[in-house]
This record gives sequence, C-alpha cells and structure tokens, in this order.
Amino acid sequence: MRLSRRALLAGAVSAVAARAWADAPLTSVRPVARVPDKNAVARIVAGAGLSGEVGVVVVDTATGEVIETISPDVPQPPASVTKAVTALYALETLGSDFRFRTRLFAMGAIENGILDGNLILAGGGDPNLVTDDLAELAQRLRDAGLREVRGAFQVWDSALVNLEEIDSQQLDHLGYNPAITGLNLNFNRVHFEWKRIEDAFETAMDARSESYRPAVTSSRIRVVDRAAPVFTYRAAGNVDQWTVAKAALNDEGSRWLPVRNPALYAGQVFATFARSHGIALKAPEEIAEEPTGTPLAEIESVPLRDLMRSMMRFSTNITAEAAGLMATSERTGQQRGLRTSAYGMARWADTRAGGIAPYLVDHSGLGDLSRITAADMVQFLRAVGVEDTLRPIMRTVSLVGDDDKVIEGGVEVRAKTGTLNFVSSLAGYVQTRQGRNLAFAIFAADLDARERGKLLGDERPPGARSWNRRARALQQDILKHLAMRLV
Repeated sequence: MRLSRRALLAGAVSAVAARAWADAPLTSVRPVARVPDKNAVARIVAGAGLSGEVGVVVVDTATGEVIETISPDVPQPPASVTKAVTALYALETLGSDFRFRTRLFAMGAIENGILDGNLILAGGGDPNLVTDDLAELAQRLRDAGLREVRGAFQVWDSALVNLEEIDSQQLDHLGYNPAITGLNLNFNRVHFEWKRIEDAFETAMDARSESYRPAVTSSRIRVVDRAAPVFTYRAAGNVDQWTVAKAALNDEGSRWLPVRNPALYAGQVFATFARSHGIALKAPEEIAEEPTGTPLAEIESVPLRDLMRSMMRFSTNITAEAAGLMATSERTGQQRGLRTSAYGMARWADTRAGGIAPYLVDHSGLGDLSRITAADMVQFLRAVGVEDTLRPIMRTVSLVGDDDKVIEGGVEVRAKTGTLNFVSSLAGYVQTRQGRNLAFAIFAADLDARERGKLLGDERPPGARSWNRRARALQQDILKHLAMRLV
C-alpha cells in the first residue's frame, strides 16, 4: 500500500486573560440593501428544516452593497472557517516564503566520521513532516560523512509550546485531535492495522508513508474482549498504550490513531533510517535546551504559502495550530499557550478588519467554544488586501445542479468549510454568472443538540450526520441562488 503526503493529509490561562464573548462588542452590517427577490434566501433557510440557528451575510465586494443578512450578529462556532483567519495571520506575520526547518546537530567533535558526543534531532515546528522526510534527512546525514555516534541520541521539540492535544473535550482516539510540539511526524498520527487470524487478531503499529512503513514501539495496542468503548488510552511512561474492543473489529482493516509523544516517535523512526545507513543510534531521549552544536544536515518544509493552501484544502488541524503558534511567537518574541495565542490572533483580526470581535480558543476551529458572527466574518473577508491573499489559496467549491452535474459557465466559489457535529460553516467568495463578486458567510449550529451528543461520548452521535447533510444542502441552495439568479 503506497501512502502519499496527500493521503496523510486527507485522513486528519496565561498572563493575558481571554476576553469573554459576552463582553465583546458585536458589529452588524448596515444598511440592508436587498436584491429584487428579497425573501429568496430567507425562504431557502426556512425550507431547509434545520434546527438551531442560521446566520447569513452576503456583500458585493466591489460596491459594498449588502445583498443578504439573516441573523448577522448571532455569534456562532466557526469550526474550520477559523483556518481562513489563521492563514492570513501566519502569512502576514511570517511571510509567504517562510519555511519550517528540521535539523541535526552534533554535540562534540567529529573525527574520521565518528561523533564523540551526542546527536540531536531538532524540530522547527514543521506540521507536515512525514516519514519520507526523515528518510531523506538520514541520507543527508550519511552523505555528510557521519558513520558512528558514540554518545546519546537526543530529540528537541521546544520550538513550539508542547500540547498533548488541541481540544480536551474530544475523544482520545480521534486522529484529527493530535498533540502539537516542535517536532511532529505524520501529522502526529500512527497507523494501526489489524487482521483476524482464526479467533485472534494480528496487529501492527507503524509510521507508514509513500515509500516506507517502519514499525514503532512508542505506540502499542491490545485487543480486548469487550463491546465498548471502542478505544481506551493511557500514558505508560513514554509509551502510548491503547486498547481496542474486539467486537468493533472486522476481519481486517486500519485507521490512524493520535500520537501523544511526537518527538520520541519521530526519533524512533529517524533511528530506523539511520541504522539502514550503518549508523547505530541509542534510544531517543528528550532534551529541554535548544541545541547549540554543529549543524550536520537539515530538511525544509515547502513555503508557507503552499502549506496554507494545503491546509485550506485538507483542513489539517495540526498545520493550523503550528502556523498560528509560530506566528504568535514571532509577533510577541516568546512562546504562548494555545488559548493565549488564539486570543492574540483574535485581537489581530479585530484590528486587521477595522473593528470586529471574534472570540477564538485555537487556530484550527476544533474547539467549539470559539465564536464569530456572520457579519464579522464577511467584514474580515472584505478588509483591504485579504481577498488577494486568501481567495487564491481557498478551495474551489463545486455547485451541483438538479441533474447532479457541476454547474459551469462563469460561476466560481472559493471558500473554507467548517464542520463539527451539529455545526456547519462556510465562508469565502462567489463570482456570479452575471459577473458580480461577493463575499459571504453561512453559519449554522444547533448547540443544544451538540451538547446532548457530546454527553453520549459517540464519535458521531445520533442525528448528527443527517443534520450536517441538510446544512450542506442549505449552503448549496443559497450559493446557487446567489451565483445563478442574482441580478
């Protein structure tokens, strides 16, 4: 099985107190000027039969004319639409050509290819580092002439603040809620595979990628004879110890599980590749101090603009958090915790958009306590220079007609989606068939249903799938009206 970086992507209080949402000023879009069929979108929303609250704002980007407003000032969870804010925050702070670097340092003298000291693998916060990259880094180390390491093999992951997970309210086994550190690998997920052998199961945990599948022992799993819960997790020293319910497994399959010790995971994988080049390394151990030794080899990420484009397409949470945390460190000159960093980004967005009031708890939108109004989101999208940066890296959203065919002919939607159970958001830009350019936000959420679902502890609580499907259909209907029928 070949697994590309694209497949990996597709698969997943500090000193500054956070401002309470209730205290944040709300702004609305005024005046209201509507198209001739001024009730069309309202009828679409009413006919969707969607429980909860729906907010819609649509504005002509050229003239500033407000086309639609429905509950524009109701704060809603933006979910992954937050990543549009994060992308601009990171790009304008770090620069579009910024690259994350993963480096190897020698602590000690090297003579005749022998390092009489420690080798250090130092992460630079790269959120998209994958197994193939570590294979390349090991090759570069060999090409540099190193043949033997007599000291320890150490890993450093403090280029970013260390987080065990993004959102503590999520279930432990969800691969899209990984740890965040300065040394990440495979989006901080490990591949779990199983196969039934008579009445037992053969399992494997590995760091597979496009070309390799090195086995790992920093994550382990046991099949347990029970019906529920499907997974349990505990930290056993430096090992992630999982159990899985036997009743939940079919004859064979696989899934990704989160990694809570990313630096040791990356160190173990790197040591496997170093050993393939004849360089035997001791078991990796973490260090706290930033390395100051001799640089031996490094590998760089793609430019930040490309990372942000990929993030906007695949909605990778770890990429958003790493980029947001790094941008905050650059702006403040020091590392910040996740909540404080997100609060700083919200304050930046407030200033950048000329007075909006988002309340953000992270950079990815995974936490459902974040809030922004549809009016404020559109005001952000219309701020000076924002469209030029965000529109080209946003995902193209296809509009599908009644014949199930994609609508062509001068219609384009570039947007960021956001989805949680009973939360569905979409914001971006529309080019209509008549040639108008619009900025829009469509937010929908049934927060009571979401809370009830969270109490059940299910990954997909009853009713969530159908609710989210209706919400996406509502977005399509609104956008088709705007793109096809707006004068």
